[in-house]
Amino acid sequence: MAKQYTKKMIRDMCIKMLNERPLNKITVKDIVKACDINRNTFYYHYPDIYAILSEIFQSELQNAIDEYNDTLSWEEGFLVAAKFAMENRRAVYHVYNSMQREELENYIFSVAGNVMYRYVESESEGIQASTKDKKLIASFYQCALTEMVLRWIGSGMKEDPNVIIRRIGELFDGHITLSLKRSGKHNF
Repeated sequence: MAKQYTKKMIRDMCIKMLNERPLNKITVKDIVKACDINRNTFYYHYPDIYAILSEIFQSELQNAIDEYNDTLSWEEGFLVAAKFAMENRRAVYHVYNSMQREELENYIFSVAGNVMYRYVESESEGIQASTKDKKLIASFYQCALTEMVLRWIGSGMKEDPNVIIRRIGELFDGHITLSLKRSGKHNF
């Protein structure tokens, strides 16, 4: 139990510091001092700060998967998954502008993939669509959503993500189902 408490304290402090300053301005020494632990304790839990980031994104992805359910629309599912980013905009922006940007990109790609694969599966009920086509459709929308979110982050996250996601949903409306219905007519 103490181990989990210490890990959570280290993760929370890392997020707090990321909300205050860029990643390259955060050191193990800063985290150790703020948590009032020694360096050995830090290194017992994490090999470096980048491991904390990786764990944060993996944990948030798992939380999004656990929280998302089939009664949510893909838009609601994506917004549930994006909750961490919205609550920690500066931290996300600092990671985006760091050498660890790939961790953030992988997180967003995984969230978008999880949401879209589930949505395409639910939309395909009663439609003769191949698994290959369902994966292709979900992958297309996964890539589109990922790039949209990365551009939103890159532009300073000024627009309300709820408005953006809802608008994308309006534009998608019916197109995924139409694509699934057409998939049975083509054999590529």
